[in-house]
Amino acid sequence: MPPSVGALMVDTGRRRVGEFRGVAGPYWSLRPVGGGAEWEAEPEHVRPVSPEQRLRAEIARANARSRGERL
Repeated sequence: MPPSVGALMVDTGRRRVGEFRGVAGPYWSLRPVGGGAEWEAEPEHVRPVSPEQRLRAEIARANARSRGERL
């Protein structure tokens, strides 16, 4: 079962953290935390973030906002 939209996840295949955006066929769509282009990941390579990864992602989001970037 897919996570909730906006949940922070790790794509272990690409070693990237992203926000879950939805399901696209057999893939899950993830978007970088600071904004940017979505990418598709195979669900078996996606897991919830660790507390440390969550903190890093929240700091990245705050830094992007402070620079005036659209998220």
